[in-house]
Amino acid sequence: MGSLVEFVGTIDLSPLWVTLKTTGTAIVIVFLLGLAAAYFSLRMPPRLQDLADSIFTIPMVLPPTVCGFILLLALGRNTAVGQWFIDVGFPLVFSWPATVIAASVVAFPLMYRSARGAFENLDPNMLDAARTLGWSEPRIFFRLMLPLAWSSIAAGTVLAFARALGEFGATLFLAGNYLGVTRTIPMAIYFEWMNGNTDVAIFWTLIIMLFSFIVILFVNLWSRRTTRYRHASEGGAS
Repeated sequence: MGSLVEFVGTIDLSPLWVTLKTTGTAIVIVFLLGLAAAYFSLRMPPRLQDLADSIFTIPMVLPPTVCGFILLLALGRNTAVGQWFIDVGFPLVFSWPATVIAASVVAFPLMYRSARGAFENLDPNMLDAARTLGWSEPRIFFRLMLPLAWSSIAAGTVLAFARALGEFGATLFLAGNYLGVTRTIPMAIYFEWMNGNTDVAIFWTLIIMLFSFIVILFVNLWSRRTTRYRHASEGGAS
């Protein structure tokens, strides 16, 4: 135990804090944008739905390095967008916000597809009945669609979180590998192993496995409790 404490004391824990900040921020962004994209895409005409679905889903089928390269071409310092961020004193590329952007882009399709599939499986007659009762669209979404689709949405959240947590390729392209700024745990594992620090790489591997297990377990328990509460409410109403 003393050797373990001494070993942990020699490790720079900044990748853990960078990963927590990046993944936590990215999952909030992905959750909100994924729900919004799934909801509004279903209200589009069929042809526009197919186009929007292809655009929203394509990061899921592209290799992460390709996503990172495209983001670098779109947001790099030689582009109008990248130069604008530099002019306002907020350089985007090779900064911590770049890690959030990379994680959000690669995790977004998982959240979007899960939410859209859940909304598509809802009974349209039930939604029409709510409209005939005078319910507004926001009320239908928050009081009817979201609770009924919550199990699938929670599963999509877990998948998106896992994807954001393990992101490597796009982050390396867009954010780089700067200790204490953009070095996340996946990058720490790779570069520590490349430098011959196998013990440190194993340590970070165990940390990310433990952290993933705890978050997934928490979301599953929360989803089960929410579903059980909804069923109890429905039973009491009937």
